[in-house]
Amino acid sequence: MRLVMDGGTKELVADPKSVKVNKTTGTGMDIEWKDGHRSSYSFVFLRDACPCALCQEERDKDGRQPGDSLKPVAGALPIFKALARPTEVEPVGKYGIRFTWNDGHQHGIYSWEFLREWCPCQDCRNRRMMNASAGDKKPN
Repeated sequence: MRLVMDGGTKELVADPKSVKVNKTTGTGMDIEWKDGHRSSYSFVFLRDACPCALCQEERDKDGRQPGDSLKPVAGALPIFKALARPTEVEPVGKYGIRFTWNDGHQHGIYSWEFLREWCPCQDCRNRRMMNASAGDKKPN
């Protein structure tokens, strides 16, 4: 994964230095990457970003990116939905992490590369927007 800045190339390190999953407090997950970048993911963001094939297909149909919530259906009454929280969290080798969500979903394996690529911080969101406007469909 590479980030191009001012004519130079900067490598994004998709290798965590530390990972803290705040399951008890329900606040989300914090990652400090080996290059010093810090990412904070809410559990709602992570559930909406699930990288499994089923969730990716649903996002593609709706034109959503990982982390984007469902778009409200015009004229439909809002239905109460509990906030996404993991009931279980498990490492997947050195590759990533898997959550079992309170809605029963458990198919997504969140690779470190995927998490770094979709970091929700403003700098990373700006980078993805710049890459998209330059013609890239997938952020790099």
